[in-house]
Amino acid sequence: MKKNKSLLVPIISIFALSNVFAQNIDHFYGGVGGGLGRARIDDVRISNQLIDGGATSTSIANNRNDAAYKIFGGYQFTSFFGVEGGYFKLGEFGFSSSTVPAGTLNGNIKLQGVNLDLVGTLPISDRFSLIGRVGIDSISAKDSFTRSGSVLISNPNPQVREQNYKAGVGFSYLINQSVSLRGEFERYRVNDAVGNKGDINVGTLSLVFPFGQTSKEEPKVVERVVYEIAPVIVVATVEPTPIVQEEPPTPIPVSLPPEHLHVSFNSDVLFGFDRSIVTPDGKTELDNFSSQLNGVEYDAVTIVGHTDRIGSKVYNDRLSLQRADSVKAYFISRGTIPEQKIKTKGKGSSEPLTDVGACKGMHSSLEAIACLAPDRRVEVDVVGMKLKED
Repeated sequence: MKKNKSLLVPIISIFALSNVFAQNIDHFYGGVGGGLGRARIDDVRISNQLIDGGATSTSIANNRNDAAYKIFGGYQFTSFFGVEGGYFKLGEFGFSSSTVPAGTLNGNIKLQGVNLDLVGTLPISDRFSLIGRVGIDSISAKDSFTRSGSVLISNPNPQVREQNYKAGVGFSYLINQSVSLRGEFERYRVNDAVGNKGDINVGTLSLVFPFGQTSKEEPKVVERVVYEIAPVIVVATVEPTPIVQEEPPTPIPVSLPPEHLHVSFNSDVLFGFDRSIVTPDGKTELDNFSSQLNGVEYDAVTIVGHTDRIGSKVYNDRLSLQRADSVKAYFISRGTIPEQKIKTKGKGSSEPLTDVGACKGMHSSLEAIACLAPDRRVEVDVVGMKLKED
């Protein structure tokens, strides 16, 4: 007697552990996840198979729900590409059928196996990424049948293990440097133990983190190069002519070219690694800088964001501009600099301070991140005049 398992299983999972890290370099990761499955069972096929055996189904009840889980690990080669493998259990599903002549047929299937996937990541923002996967699975299908009355079965416990394909899509949201949230829908192609084929769709929600890494201490030093703004208004005195001019001499202001102020802020202080929101420590540094500009008449203020070379050019260009815009927004919110005087630029990783060959061969991601810290910066250039009375 045959039983078809065409299974469509949307799974609402418990938390799992793996890793999708928007702007990180090579590392291992692993985790465990679980959820709830719902199956679609082909009642028409079951009825036809009973008829082939000389019985007619009068009713069929299905067990469509069961728990599922997976244990997995992987290696992230770049911010775009990784390999992941693991063990999974897709659940146990079944049916119960009453027949004429009087009898019953009950069937169950248990599905579990291993998989190996290629996992791709597409960063959308500094926190949110899209992910996709394609791979192969090796699934063990264990069927069991029980009967009563006139129903006959030739093999009550058939089993099979076969290889097939799987694929999936989803998203990742970076909660902090060590933890991400991943949501996915995956499709597993399954062959049961009596020659039928079907698909299982699995949805998971995961908490993810890398192996062998600890939270990096945020640097507390801001790299600053400051040139004092010199007074640009001086007073020149015209000597009086005794015969023609008897009034006191008239001061004549003489304008000199504007002076420049250049400051370079460490981005890890202003934002934290891979972030574009100004931190409390960053706000303190920007306030200290603003206090030096009291009384300045601005000509122009240029804010330029820079990143390290971890990650793609598109991602880094976007992140560097977001950081420059965040500094601009903070200055405007504090009433420090007029909005119309400020321009922002994002140069990504195009102007590193570290040598091209530097920071290679590091034993961990954190070492490389620390080595490339000088490249992560926001530079502020001020052109203006500070009036000083005589």
